Amino acid sequence: MQIWPGQPYPLGATFDGVGTNFSIFSEAAERVELCLFDDAGVETRVEMPESTALCWHMYLPNIGPGQRYGYRVHGPWAPERGLWCNSNKLLMDPYAKAIEGMWKWNEAVFPYHFAQPEQSKNDLDSARFCPRSIVINPYFDWGHDHRPNTPWHKTVVYETHVKGFTKRHPDIPEQLRGTYAGMAQSNTCSGSASPPSSFCRCTSSCRIRT
Repeated sequence: MQIWPGQPYPLGATFDGVGTNFSIFSEAAERVELCLFDDAGVETRVEMPESTALCWHMYLPNIGPGQRYGYRVHGPWAPERGLWCNSNKLLMDPYAKAIEGMWKWNEAVFPYHFAQPEQSKNDLDSARFCPRSIVINPYFDWGHDHRPNTPWHKTVVYETHVKGFTKRHPDIPEQLRGTYAGMAQSNTCSGSASPPSSFCRCTSSCRIRT
């Protein structure tokens, strides 16, 4: 497996069409391992070689969307000082854009043993009981859609409460009032959006996306 230095920013796993840059922040870590999981759940650990401004990072060519991963952090164990590094615990990426799986109730996911919660360190491996972070594909084919490019001086940005906006609207079918589908009706605004489920253009600055 080729390992390149990569970049500290952006944080998280960033696929660029060829490979993936991994970056995670840790002030306490002395070493960080990226853990890659295959379809059978077999784990491969890769030590992250670079640290820039407390961000541990590397780039892996040929690693792309769908790759399951997590981290193991090596560092001080000093709960009295708020330091809980334990490389036996698989950590999710706090910057992950997708996650697979659920937590499973098992003593291994806790930092202590149940029998001695105040005086023990739990070194059971938690990987089998934790969700996985997933590398995603950030690219999307927008087809014929395009940005409206409305000038800022003609733009109004506002937030609308879906239920409050549609619940008593006389021109929305009763069964759709209070729902997102009600917002998609062509007569929701004081103009017409044609066809429904497009941009409202009741004024030059209105851009309700439904």
